[in-house]
Amino acid sequence: LPYVPRVSPVALLGKVTATTFALERPCCIFDRHANASDTVWLAVAFANASATFRNPPSRADVPLYKQLPTTHSYMTLETAAAAYACPAPSPAVLRVGGDTACKDQGRQDPCNGPLPSPGPYRVKFLLMGCHGPKAETRWSDPILLRRALSPSTIDPLPTRRGSDVVIIASLLASLGTVLATAVLGALGAKVWGSPCQRDLGTSAFTRRSYRTHHIPPALPQPPPPGCGCSPPGLGCFALRPPAPC
Repeated sequence: LPYVPRVSPVALLGKVTATTFALERPCCIFDRHANASDTVWLAVAFANASATFRNPPSRADVPLYKQLPTTHSYMTLETAAAAYACPAPSPAVLRVGGDTACKDQGRQDPCNGPLPSPGPYRVKFLLMGCHGPKAETRWSDPILLRRALSPSTIDPLPTRRGSDVVIIASLLASLGTVLATAVLGALGAKVWGSPCQRDLGTSAFTRRSYRTHHIPPALPQPPPPGCGCSPPGLGCFALRPPAPC
């Protein structure tokens, strides 16, 4: 058949991962060749082994997922041909490698397990009936999965733009700390300075209200003796000698 499988062109989250990829579901491809009892398989092979892949003559000869390391190919996603008829009632995407329980089950039935390496891989759809293959599509272009980054390739230092942002954030944090310290210091000085101001005000008031004791004026002293010869009405000065009588 002229159909070429491809990764879904629809924008999907995780369209291609390190172990899976989302494949476009073919529609109306097998209608002319399929019967109600036929099934459609997906053959998955490493890109360099797709040329040597041989279609199995029967379902019993289908290569299994666990044989991928040795046979470099396997078949999975066995689906009734009616699921690919027009119009297709099923989802438009097939997730290859989405069954993470395949390695633990150890079962013999076809399994859609995670792909073991980045590949690249090639896939094709194969229509099989009771007597073997009836039709097949072309192989897809090579599909390369994502690679996990090695820890040694991760730059531990931030980018230049990130460094600038970190420096600016550090400066802003430092300025905020200084501002907070200044505000707390001013508040502390105001609180601790209030009692001192009250003490100073009390002392000043005390000094202003202080009054000395009242000292009465001096009383007149009696005249000294020996002044009887002075004329009447005149007193004698103590510093002068008495006048002769």
